[in-house]
Amino acid sequence: MDLDVYVTAHRAEWDRLDHLLRRGKHLTGAEADELVALYQRTATHLSLIQSSAPDPMLTARLTQLVARARATVTGTRRASWRDAARFLTAGFPAAVYRSRHWWIPTAVLSTLLAALIGWWIGTHPEVQASIAAPEDLRRMTRPGGEYETYYSSHPAASFAAQVWTNNAQAAAMCLVLGAFLCVPVLWVLFLNMLNLGVGIGLMSSAGRLDTFLGLVLPHGLLELTAVFVAAGTGLRLGWTVIDPGPLSRRTALAQQGRAALGMAIGLALVLFVSGVIEGFVTPSGLPTWARIAIGIAAELAFLAYVYILGGRAARAGETGDVEAPDRSAELPTAA
Repeated sequence: MDLDVYVTAHRAEWDRLDHLLRRGKHLTGAEADELVALYQRTATHLSLIQSSAPDPMLTARLTQLVARARATVTGTRRASWRDAARFLTAGFPAAVYRSRHWWIPTAVLSTLLAALIGWWIGTHPEVQASIAAPEDLRRMTRPGGEYETYYSSHPAASFAAQVWTNNAQAAAMCLVLGAFLCVPVLWVLFLNMLNLGVGIGLMSSAGRLDTFLGLVLPHGLLELTAVFVAAGTGLRLGWTVIDPGPLSRRTALAQQGRAALGMAIGLALVLFVSGVIEGFVTPSGLPTWARIAIGIAAELAFLAYVYILGGRAARAGETGDVEAPDRSAELPTAA
């Protein structure tokens, strides 16, 4: 494509579209029809220029022009309670369900890694000695030590808020950093499993693994599931960069990125629940079996939510993406 010739041939149409857009609501019926036709043609021009002869300044101008025209043609739509209900009952659970082939293997392999690290630390005194001095290890693992008092060292409400913030940040990092070819996601996941494995190893070496699991499982089941979902989604996003499939890399990344953004919002809600459990249930005076039962109930409720509501929505065609009117227009590009 000769870009100069192409611009000369179509500049008058773009200027006319800009003029009509500036007129706003003062268009006649014929001018409104003309605006729609010019919007469609300009969108096609933009697509062809992007695929055949990309020019940053021209692309920026046409992108802005098409966006303004699209807003005028389709109108703007405000989010409503209906959107929130659709997101919670269909969009989010369907997105989690559709990404299960990524986060379930991530969960299995990560849990095995944490168990392996815990076994290695628990059975090798020299490794324990490299972590901390013997008196420090005893202070952490003894009855009433740091591992136990950690969950009751702050007021429940502020502790729950702090936990929720930290976990939401970790989940968001997994989702956002996935586009960098998966590597940062694997690192964040490894750090989380290392932290869990160290606790397992040190408490098992002190003969108090049951106490440790009784403190971790009530909130940890749901919390770790949310982290695994975020990591799996981040890995899926990273793999899209490598292999976008039948779609163009830009279109595939846009679809996966919008779904990942929705996942971030949904997982923040899930982590809020786990934070409440960690702040109010884990340090409570309830028997260990009762605290673990609450954690298992929360985990089963989330899995049922994903597999029942999410599975049904996914089979109906829900992908977790935003609704069609809110997506960027996608037009065929030149081969």
